[in-house]
Amino acid sequence: PFYAPEIIAKTGWTTDELQTSIDETVFLKKYNFVSLLIGVNNQYRGRDTEEYKIQFEQLLKKAISLSGNNPQNVFVLSIPDWGVTPFAKEKDNEKIAIEIDLYNNACKEITEVAGGYFINITAQQRLDNDVKMIAEDGLHPSALEYAKWAEKLSNAFVARCSV
Repeated sequence: PFYAPEIIAKTGWTTDELQTSIDETVFLKKYNFVSLLIGVNNQYRGRDTEEYKIQFEQLLKKAISLSGNNPQNVFVLSIPDWGVTPFAKEKDNEKIAIEIDLYNNACKEITEVAGGYFINITAQQRLDNDVKMIAEDGLHPSALEYAKWAEKLSNAFVARCSV
């Protein structure tokens, strides 16, 4: 059976805020799949990538633990680039992109070393520079953009189930 997902995170959180929520949550003994997408607010708030690496690795270890210690059932999505949104039109978009890439490179490396499944949503999100892909606030992804990410995640689940 496939049960409804448990969603722990909230929009706007950093890695340490997610960790705090995880520490306060009672989980099932094991989950078939665990997904993780965290870090854009670390970058937005100007936090150091070294801090992110440490905190992300802790979160990933928890995700692996929740998957019954099966890292192949942990799916990590890259963080989106908010620098391509209308909200960031007055910001240094190149600097944002460079920093997002540093975060995502760390995320990918840590995930792959641990045996998890890394899904890059950022490359396509950067190309989807269309107002339909951005929510009314000019910053967050729209339902259409989230649907693309969900499809990538779903395809990864299916691929994993067929192995």
